[in-house]
Amino acid sequence: MKVVATGLLSFATAASAFSPSGSFSRPAFASTKSTSKLFGGDEYGASSTSFYTTTEKQDSYASLDDILQEKCSEPMLREVIKDMLDACADITDALRTALVTVEGSENMFGDAQLSVDVIADNLMWEACKNSKVVREGASEEDPIVRDVGEGEYTVCWDPLDGSSIVDNNWAVGTMIGIWGSETGLLGATGNDQKTALIALYGPRTTVLVGLDDGTYEFSYGCTPEGCQLPDGTWEPWICSRDKITISEDCKIFSPANLRAAQDLPGYKKLVDYYMDNRFTLRYSGGLVPDVYQQFTKTQGVFTNPTSPNSPAKLRLAFEACPFGLLVEKAGGKTSDGVTGGSILDVKIEAVDQRTPLCIGSANEVDRFNEMVVGIEKKEE
Repeated sequence: MKVVATGLLSFATAASAFSPSGSFSRPAFASTKSTSKLFGGDEYGASSTSFYTTTEKQDSYASLDDILQEKCSEPMLREVIKDMLDACADITDALRTALVTVEGSENMFGDAQLSVDVIADNLMWEACKNSKVVREGASEEDPIVRDVGEGEYTVCWDPLDGSSIVDNNWAVGTMIGIWGSETGLLGATGNDQKTALIALYGPRTTVLVGLDDGTYEFSYGCTPEGCQLPDGTWEPWICSRDKITISEDCKIFSPANLRAAQDLPGYKKLVDYYMDNRFTLRYSGGLVPDVYQQFTKTQGVFTNPTSPNSPAKLRLAFEACPFGLLVEKAGGKTSDGVTGGSILDVKIEAVDQRTPLCIGSANEVDRFNEMVVGIEKKEE
């Protein structure tokens, strides 16, 4: 089934944060054929180092059900993917209506919880408890694996990554890793994931999903009523990009944990290399938008090393593993920042395990391994 592309209609009244059935505003979405182009200075002047999309509108888009039926061979996995997408839709509605305020509570790490953090986390727990195929859940807000049902999957999530920038109305996201009952979470690796989802909440909501043959992007709605199908019904999710490929080379860099450059001469040298070679800096401080752009621009590198005075704080299970699976499925590469090996090979020994990370275009991950980790590229 194909979804007919329609224009953006007038905005409807925002839905309740906990009621996905209400009407809401959904913007138009991008083509399945997407590339980015670096334009020259003569044409765009000061924007000569900006990357602009060359995406063209398509006459029709594949529906979520069609893509899952064709590209996801396990029926129960299709079901858990749809359950998680429903949760992302509910979080979208909540972000459109909830104010960003301090909740008055702290998570187990002593961080003040925001109202939107709590709402997003509650929606994820609700989705897992209501799912027929989820067995266990674990949240970054309270990193303990908890029983939620009699299903097959362990779902691990960061409900709303970007708490330090959400008050500024910048893009934030949800990261979800899904493991099967044969491994569970503890003792497993990122390679054991059945799939992963990354939701980006910006002017529109888009979600990356790992399927049998690669990474796909789904967009949430195109009009206040949803996406109209040829038979007159409405579809909330359509496939806006299929089998995304991240190129081996890139000219976009996102340098996290820059304080570590004071301890790591190799990291300072790497950042200088990016500047000397006129790479474009694209860094917001939110992991989801800073890595997600590798899929929309089809290139890029995100670096987050560790040092004695500035240790890396990324969570292996909640953040590194889900993104690692999606990037590697798209032809990119990852580094654990210690051995130079794939982040997906690191064993999850604790729910809140921290890790350094480099992720993105393969040749730049190799450069990180050489200059920061001290590992030379292996000849294939």
